[in-house]
Amino acid sequence: MTATGLYIRGLNVRARAANDGQEHVLGLGATSAFTLMEVVVSLAILGISLGGILTLYVRSAQRADWSGYSVAAQMMALSGLEQCRAAKYDPHGSPPTDALVSTNFPSRVDILDPGAVNCIASYGTNTTTIQMISTNPALKLVRVDCTWTYPGRGVFTNSVCTYRAANQ
Repeated sequence: MTATGLYIRGLNVRARAANDGQEHVLGLGATSAFTLMEVVVSLAILGISLGGILTLYVRSAQRADWSGYSVAAQMMALSGLEQCRAAKYDPHGSPPTDALVSTNFPSRVDILDPGAVNCIASYGTNTTTIQMISTNPALKLVRVDCTWTYPGRGVFTNSVCTYRAANQ
């Protein structure tokens, strides 16, 4: 008998009829197996892909942690600004009152609370600057800077500022 070629599901399967006893033998052709080079290349591609995915995961976790610290510093600066807004400033009142001066708001150091689980304490320093813009109408510039450090990346500053008129 002669050999016939069959294609089953894309694989080259050859059925050979044996001369003795009409026995049929099915086998895979030599082109359907993986070579060692193909396996090595596929493992290299898989390793590079997984390395890239893990690197992106670690970087995104670091960015999320940094964002948590930045938001905590911004909230600390806003807290200092709210303290300045609560100060009495009425230069035209009876008696005139001006508690909105820089000496009433010394620099304050506090622990930032980013809500992270890494247990690394980072401190923020609020510095308040108050400048007289005009006397008629009475107007002051209030600026609060929160300076903080992120481990391994350096010093950052979050700032908020507003204008404050008399009796507001």
